[in-house]
Amino acid sequence: MGRIDTRRGGRIFATALAVAGIVVGPVAAPAMAEDTIRQQQWHLDAMHAPEMWKISRGQGITVAVIDGGFKLDHPDLAGQFLPGKDFSGSPGGVGSFGDGHGTGIASLIAGTGSGMGGTGAQGLAPGVKILPLKINNGSVGTLVSADFLDQIGQAVTYAVDQGAKVVNISQGMDAALSSSANVARLTSIIAAARAKGVLVVSSVGNEAQKGNPVEYPGALPGVVGVGAVGRDVVATDESEQGPQVVLAAPGVDMAGACTSSTGYCKTHGTSDASALVSASAALVWSVHKDWTANQVLRVLINTAGKPTDGSVHSVDVGYGTVRPRIALTDPGDPGPADVSPVPAATATPSAAPTPSATPSATAVAPSASNAPAAAPTPVPTSEPKAVDASGGAGSTLPVVAAVVAGLVLVAGVVFVVVRRRKAAAGSDGGR
Repeated sequence: MGRIDTRRGGRIFATALAVAGIVVGPVAAPAMAEDTIRQQQWHLDAMHAPEMWKISRGQGITVAVIDGGFKLDHPDLAGQFLPGKDFSGSPGGVGSFGDGHGTGIASLIAGTGSGMGGTGAQGLAPGVKILPLKINNGSVGTLVSADFLDQIGQAVTYAVDQGAKVVNISQGMDAALSSSANVARLTSIIAAARAKGVLVVSSVGNEAQKGNPVEYPGALPGVVGVGAVGRDVVATDESEQGPQVVLAAPGVDMAGACTSSTGYCKTHGTSDASALVSASAALVWSVHKDWTANQVLRVLINTAGKPTDGSVHSVDVGYGTVRPRIALTDPGDPGPADVSPVPAATATPSAAPTPSATPSATAVAPSASNAPAAAPTPVPTSEPKAVDASGGAGSTLPVVAAVVAGLVLVAGVVFVVVRRRKAAAGSDGGR
């Protein structure tokens, strides 16, 4: 989800990059030095988080985060993780990571702000517990589409069995590259999760200006697809559009915890927005523990800031921009417990784009383009600040194209088809 643009496209083998000895991407720039990390989290103030926290901090709710690994000992996340599980098949377990995407998503949901002497990154729902579930999102080794969807399915099933109320999936791949069997299997798993009262939330993707492809799992039935808006509460240029968008949330200039040298990054994208919707659901559910997932979602929809075009549902922000403060203070009627507030026809796109004969490949990392970003530059101050990895596409895409071509010729690189929805700062990134 985040201020990092999600990168989609397959991932180049890490070993091939090492052999080529090439580092690609924009140099991360330091954030405003006069602000603490917490002061840079504009979305918390815009969403009236301090006011909400007097009512709910999400206590008693478990949010499962399915992502590419987690820095379990980050100061802002220490004590927030439950014992998780690794479905990735890569070495190192849940507490290892090829990038910082999972750490950033967990931070946006449940960060405590304990780092930096209490001025670190806070999550929207700092009282929740995170169930970290690792999949291979392409940041380590190789990945094929079947493995990607299958690992997500295994993780969703595990999350349900462990009692998670919300499952956040800030990951995705082009629907046109997914086999019907794998899609059917994951759709069935998600339906089973919903039947057991679990809310599944996923980013819709960051390639609105690159063909606006449908992505899974964000566009699957039963999933709450989330788009991103800026400070102006208007959908960002990168946020993908379509009937799969159910809600929207902030997704630009998102300061949070990561695995850079400073410990903090700025990101953007629907990955970050998805994290905020998951956190919003946890805030409401913490107060109304007898509500079902349908009722929690209905209240989030009914209290959302409505589309500016006057419609009930729009392709860019869905039913509107989530407003958990209103959902807590004036929730209204939660409606029937066993009826979904989202019609099946509205939640599922009718068609997906046709993939090219040879999927393009780029390294997955945090940036505003499809290009990988260089490791974030530490901010030379006594108090580290978030670093911004949202480089311009114009200056980085040509370099990436050259690198990819060189690697294909010299190293015979195998391209992977997995797509990520969010990029995090530097080599710590996400979707």
